[in-house]
Amino acid sequence: MTTDVIPRIPASAPGDEAALDELLSRPLPGVGEALAATGGDVVLLGAGGKIGPTMARMARRALDGVGSSAKVIAVSRFSDAAVADGLREAGIEVQAADLADPGAYRALPDAAALFFLAAMKFGTTGAEHRTWWSNAAMPALVADRYRGVPSVVYSTGNVYPLTPLSHGGSVETDPPAPLGEYAQSCLARERIFTHAAHTWDTPATLFRLNYACELRYGVVADIAVRIAAGEPVDVTMPAVNVAWQGDVAAWALRSVELAGVPPHVLNATGPETVSVRRLATWLAEDMGTEVTFVGTESDDALLNDSAECHERYGYPTVPLRRLVRWVAEWVSGGGRQLGKATKFQQRQGNF
Repeated sequence: MTTDVIPRIPASAPGDEAALDELLSRPLPGVGEALAATGGDVVLLGAGGKIGPTMARMARRALDGVGSSAKVIAVSRFSDAAVADGLREAGIEVQAADLADPGAYRALPDAAALFFLAAMKFGTTGAEHRTWWSNAAMPALVADRYRGVPSVVYSTGNVYPLTPLSHGGSVETDPPAPLGEYAQSCLARERIFTHAAHTWDTPATLFRLNYACELRYGVVADIAVRIAAGEPVDVTMPAVNVAWQGDVAAWALRSVELAGVPPHVLNATGPETVSVRRLATWLAEDMGTEVTFVGTESDDALLNDSAECHERYGYPTVPLRRLVRWVAEWVSGGGRQLGKATKFQQRQGNF
């Protein structure tokens, strides 16, 4: 059994969070086959965050779709018990663990495929010691525990420098030039898994993302919330790349098939370089209100060229303009936000 049909994407925004989570986790073609080919259980470390629940649900649904009984095991501290309960209801095995504790690793489940999502970004400034422990020390513990296991390691486009708007964004072969301690620690994570690949023959994919968006979180939601509150939108960071989180989850799950030694680097985002001013203008139109701006557009931005990802896995199933319209509808209707701003406006790497 295969999953060759791309799910139909509705014209209107999901009406509630249950419908939103269902839509986000609909498997795209190839996900089930890629996971089943690993030959065993799928483990997601740091699965309680923004994208982990989407990936876990999609993995379970995709494996079911190809007739695989492999387990999907979500590991996290699960500070929000409702997240853990929701995953259990979706047929996912849940294991609570604090990955910051070196003593936790002995009890972690074995895996045929590993997805490592745990990281620290927000609150980095003033807590640099915790940032480096989360983004550099923990990866060393994970890499040691899962020697030889094909691994998809979430990273970030922040490892790249700001690039001129005319450049088209950084590609995978561009040398990293991380700005600020968050981005530097993320590059350390990549280097640690690269060492594991060469030392323990651990195949890996380094999944450089910016930015995943859904209706409760992401750059588009950040801008919409400011507009709804009557606050000006800062355009100093003049442009961004964004993609629907459901597509990002599918690309990440499929990218286990790219894992290699040395690691395969894959950029992940939408195809457009979209101006922040235009995003805000669209949102204001769709929300039936006005928008004001502050700052002056710079001539460079943090941009990510994902041409390889789109060649392999296709363009996003939710077009940018529809995503914007959905966010406007959700925010105007009082839909819940996760309260985790992306801080995409930062140009000095301070998060």
